[in-house]
Amino acid sequence: MLKGINPLLSPELLAALRAMGHGDEIALVDGNYPGQEHARRLVRLDGHSLVPVLDAILSVLPIDDFVPEAIFRATVKQDKQALDPVHQEIIECCGRHEPSRTVVPLLGADFYPRVRAAHTVVQTSEPRLYGNVILRKGVIYP
Repeated sequence: MLKGINPLLSPELLAALRAMGHGDEIALVDGNYPGQEHARRLVRLDGHSLVPVLDAILSVLPIDDFVPEAIFRATVKQDKQALDPVHQEIIECCGRHEPSRTVVPLLGADFYPRVRAAHTVVQTSEPRLYGNVILRKGVIYP
């Protein structure tokens, strides 16, 4: 345990977050997502749902402000406008940490390849479908 560090941030996850560079992406996926198949590096957080993990990661991870879009979420099938409760919770959590950033919906055809290219995939036990989000790491200014 460390002071000021959310205990959901396991040693493996903290190491992955620290190893990421500016512009690298991390994908947080639900329990149904084929994480083992799609991940270059897989960190499992079994027993935890997505939003608390997202909140913990955003407590330490700077979001890229060099690009117009740096936070992405999965969509309900092919409907970019549909907001399931998990998506609303993702948007609210991101808004607390990054109030000036928009959470961008990505259709599966765009979302899946981005997860495959991500630096790290964090597999949660989130039971709700489409509970997936991608974060692009930014910099900490001197």
